[in-house]
Amino acid sequence: MADRDMTGLRAIPAERLVVGDRLALAEHGRSADVTAIEAEHDDYGVAALVVVTVEDERRISIAAGSTIHVESAEAELGTTAVAADQGSPEALVARIAQAHEHSAALQEIAGRLAKGINLKAGSNLQDLHQFATTLLVDEADTAAALSIADLLATQPFDGNFGRWKWIEGALAIAAYLTRHDAGRSAGYSAAILAADAAETDPLRAKTAAMYRQRQLNEPNVYDPEILRASAAGRSHVERDWRVLRIGVLLYLRAHGGSETLSQDVLERRIAAELAAVAALNERLAES
Repeated sequence: MADRDMTGLRAIPAERLVVGDRLALAEHGRSADVTAIEAEHDDYGVAALVVVTVEDERRISIAAGSTIHVESAEAELGTTAVAADQGSPEALVARIAQAHEHSAALQEIAGRLAKGINLKAGSNLQDLHQFATTLLVDEADTAAALSIADLLATQPFDGNFGRWKWIEGALAIAAYLTRHDAGRSAGYSAAILAADAAETDPLRAKTAAMYRQRQLNEPNVYDPEILRASAAGRSHVERDWRVLRIGVLLYLRAHGGSETLSQDVLERRIAAELAAVAALNERLAES
């Protein structure tokens, strides 16, 4: 731990902490590097605490939704280190698209985003989410998919669920792609769970938590749609439904699994679905 200069601090929600941030401690003038992050839930499955481990193995519990202060160590505009290395978000998208010139889907999205990226605009968030999904599902470019997902992951929940669904999807992608870094992956998951806990009215919060638990335990993974498309030999339709299924499985995984689908089962199913889509893509390319 070290003394800190009180200038240059920035306020962020506790759930936005990531491993490597330098956290301003409760003791005046002290700070410490974050080495691990976990989310703890209440009896309704809602994120209640963000538990942070700092450099001397000290554990600090922070209420979900609280504002904390970190030393500004990354790009001030809120982009991730990966994106900052590449320049602006527009430059990052253009560079990745150039590396995948064969992908008509990526070229189309990149063309729209080249006009300018506004991370408050729902249409831009949707395009970036689709860009990251395509990189993961169709191109197996996990590094690029994570760098794009991270652009969205910097955005906090502001109560607008229309915008949030794209950010939430990107957080789920990022949580999966960083699964071998438990602390970092947990940070992405904690951001999703914090939005789940945003409702302040106790009755509404309880109702939302019960509804969400049903969604987790009885998810719609599009089994009938996929079976029908497969039986009819409509590979392109089957592929599209399987991509939607991957999104659901990623969401479930980011929530830590459920009573019916464990984390291990979800990871196996995600891997199986990625392989299935790759096989369908090859079939479609040959036809």
